[in-house]
Amino acid sequence: MPLEDANVNISTHALNYGTGCFEGIRAYWNGETEQLYILKGLEHYKRFVNSCRILKITCPYTAEELLAYTKQILEKNNYREDVYIRPLAFKAARVIKVTLSGLRDEVAIFTVAMGDYVKTEGLSAVVSNWQRIADNIIPSRAKVTGAYINAALANDAATADGYDEALMLSVDGQLSEASSSNFFMVRDNVLITTPVTSDILEGVTRRAVIQLAKDLGIAYDVRPIDRTELYIADEIFLAGTGAQIASITSVDRRQVGTGETGPITRQLQELYYRAVRGMDERYADWVTPVYA
Repeated sequence: MPLEDANVNISTHALNYGTGCFEGIRAYWNGETEQLYILKGLEHYKRFVNSCRILKITCPYTAEELLAYTKQILEKNNYREDVYIRPLAFKAARVIKVTLSGLRDEVAIFTVAMGDYVKTEGLSAVVSNWQRIADNIIPSRAKVTGAYINAALANDAATADGYDEALMLSVDGQLSEASSSNFFMVRDNVLITTPVTSDILEGVTRRAVIQLAKDLGIAYDVRPIDRTELYIADEIFLAGTGAQIASITSVDRRQVGTGETGPITRQLQELYYRAVRGMDERYADWVTPVYA
């Protein structure tokens, strides 16, 4: 249906209580091949189904079926540009009651044209005084709609103070992730990221970056990261569907490395942008072509 017709009532449970989950998926346009590529659609939809399970939302479709519906939506819109895809599952009952059980569930998918979500070079970041929610408070490995007020508070405070992005600490005082993307840094030519037990979203792009690092022969480590390590890192970047791979060149007004996008970040960016547009056959399984 037309997007403007896809409406919910003001008394919808998910609007009042944040009882929904979602995914963010990108599709990249390759003008040379006249093809639109959905990036890691199946992985995203498997995570979406897991998020539904955590929130007791009944999703009547498999990840494969959801990906097939997404292809139909993109074909019908006949996009010839980069696209953002938003699957959404939510408690659709019109009831005032704080619960997850016994409520009607709905699933929807909509798409919008979208280029870069944030700039991908030279971001400035600040360590936020808003802590990242712990997994036993609100599930951090599920993309819960209501939970994103945590990211919104951190990001809004950062931009109000003149920064591009917020870095969030977990309740134990160690680094978790950025407001809406995973964190990577380079120290002594080793790529380092936080573990899935640091209250992070288990990022699809995060896994992709680790795969690229392996293929490029870049040493990597997954371990807890202290706040002060940010001040002595050689390179820092964010990774996520929205952020893509975006370099950070200052943290808390301290320059990162040379103050420019570092060589390891640059290598990963270049290979990533080729892979997502179907330009490297080694990563053909990452993408789903939309048009016949």
